[in-house]
Amino acid sequence: MQNQLTPDSSRPLRLLLIAAIDFDAASLLGALTNRRPNIEKRLANSVATVRAALREQTWDAALYHTGASISPQSVLKPIEEAELDLPLIIIAAPDDRKTGLRALQSGARDVVDSDRLERLLPAIEREIVQAGYRADHKAALDMLKESENRFRALASNLPGMLFQLRRDNQGEFRFFYVSEGCQKLFGHKQHELMAASRRFFDAFDGDERHRLEEALRYSADHGTLLNWEGRTRGRSRPKWINLRSTPHLLDSGAIEWQGIATNVTHSKDIEAELRGSRQQLAELSTHLEAVKEEERERIARDIHDELGSILVRLKIEAALLATKLPGDSGALRDKTHSIEELLDQAMSTASRVARELRPGILKEFGLPAAIECQAEDFSQRFGISCRVQCDQENIEPDSDTSLALFRIAQEALTNVAKHAHASLVVMRLRRERGNILLDIRDNGRGISAADMLKPKSFGLRGIRERVLSLGGEFSIDPVDNGGTHICLRVPEHVGSDPPREEELQRNLF
Repeated sequence: MQNQLTPDSSRPLRLLLIAAIDFDAASLLGALTNRRPNIEKRLANSVATVRAALREQTWDAALYHTGASISPQSVLKPIEEAELDLPLIIIAAPDDRKTGLRALQSGARDVVDSDRLERLLPAIEREIVQAGYRADHKAALDMLKESENRFRALASNLPGMLFQLRRDNQGEFRFFYVSEGCQKLFGHKQHELMAASRRFFDAFDGDERHRLEEALRYSADHGTLLNWEGRTRGRSRPKWINLRSTPHLLDSGAIEWQGIATNVTHSKDIEAELRGSRQQLAELSTHLEAVKEEERERIARDIHDELGSILVRLKIEAALLATKLPGDSGALRDKTHSIEELLDQAMSTASRVARELRPGILKEFGLPAAIECQAEDFSQRFGISCRVQCDQENIEPDSDTSLALFRIAQEALTNVAKHAHASLVVMRLRRERGNILLDIRDNGRGISAADMLKPKSFGLRGIRERVLSLGGEFSIDPVDNGGTHICLRVPEHVGSDPPREEELQRNLF
């Protein structure tokens, strides 16, 4: 492998020789060709010929003989103008050291006595290597400068502040870098934050600052991502700031975060508006459900009180009419019996519709009995077996929750009848840690993601909205062996949180 301190001897050594016109270079070249036979040289004896030589090709070194008609300074000037790192070596007579010293002061690299030319080649090779080092160093500096300029351009265009924050072993914080975005976020210039990190922390009030310090402490202790949001203080409208960075443990034991701080006020405003819109929609949905229940109750009352009584009177009149018929009017008597049977069916249908519209059994006997009655009506109406399992008989949530669960079960059975092509439905009602759980399974064709995303899946959306209005959870999934599983969990009482674990343990004993 080529030694870094030794130039490549396989290529020609290109030398620019500045000397008098009648200079005999034989002795000079003889001292070099013994070790480097492949040498390219050019003789220059004026500033013009030096400039021409510099334009024509690249040279490894320039050798200046003190007998030349131009001064070393005159040679160095065109080299500097061309921005070349071409080492100039002075070859001086032993009694003419002053010329060499003045040349060194002007920028020459070395002085070799003319009676010690054995030192010339090592001096040339050393300067070639040093020139290479300087070229590499300059290239590295240029790359670093270009990279830094690129980074600063990116940082200045980012919608936030890039930062490098360090916490030392004593717990003190210090910014080692902040981008220009600090002015917009915190109202401080870069040097102000880097001089005193407290200006950054003072941008937040007491509670927000405490949360920020806790987040930094947790991120440092656990090595986890710092992802913190908080509001700045100030007379004007406060800003929401998001800090995001991953901590790095340094060899000194200090912790350093390199990340970005961004203004997320706009997204927070949009989130607040969205939450407000959702709240209004939820309130509207609750109001509409209440109106629907009132209308259902009114219709059920009309069916039960008015239509029901009319049907009963018709049944009585038909029975009386049958008793008044002559004995030989068999056809009329059969027609009368047919009318009575139709009236029985109408009375049964009216009673079922009234129960569905206003589940009186729900108020009188509770949720389990109402769901069992609904399951029986469903089986009789559609011919689909429906089983109900209640783990406890005394499951008695408040009236709003009971009514919502009953309507959910009713809607789920309607969906099964319309879409599932099932032969069996199993419903399970149970209490678990302050929540009411309702599971509904069928053995039908199942449900796909596309089914749940249909724009007119109002039944599923209605179930989901009812559950969310009660502060519960809802899921619907296909079953592996075919069918659909609906699972919902709601608090037993509206507006109450489920009991804590310690309360459950106390109740057990």
